[in-house]
Amino acid sequence: MRLVPGTDTVPNAVNKYLLPHEHQVITVRKHPAVLLKPISVSLAGLVIAAVVSTTVARHNAGVVGFVWIAWAVLLLWLVFKVVEWSQDYFIVTSRRMLLATGVVTRKVAMMPLVKVTDMSFQRSTLGRLLGYGEFILESAGQDQALRVVDHLPYPEQLYLEVCGLIFPGRKDEADD
Repeated sequence: MRLVPGTDTVPNAVNKYLLPHEHQVITVRKHPAVLLKPISVSLAGLVIAAVVSTTVARHNAGVVGFVWIAWAVLLLWLVFKVVEWSQDYFIVTSRRMLLATGVVTRKVAMMPLVKVTDMSFQRSTLGRLLGYGEFILESAGQDQALRVVDHLPYPEQLYLEVCGLIFPGRKDEADD
């Protein structure tokens, strides 16, 4: 997680969405746990392909070829998910929150910090074990481009940092 970096350390995939008067405060990728399903499915496909090609259909070249082609498709899906994960960012600037997602079709969801009326985070059991959580954002408007941000690393720290930006303390409160 980057907190208050210089603009030269911001990835280009993020920097192009920042306004000239904005300062990037937080930039994080989603937790690598988003890759658990694609990895598990690809590994299961590899095991199935190996079992089928060595036992069930070892004398049928057509079936063996089909099974390995199916596994190659699963492997390509895994590679695509890894590339997608590497390009997805949650960004908090001095004025707004952004979620940039997608490789083929790029989507940037945004919510101004002043519009956030409520923010909470939750963690599943797996999220607690692996270290990720989910933010739920609410605003006064009915239709929101950015409502749920899942698989965020360091959710407690991020929550406190973002709350500090949304609800800044007054200077006279700090002196008490």
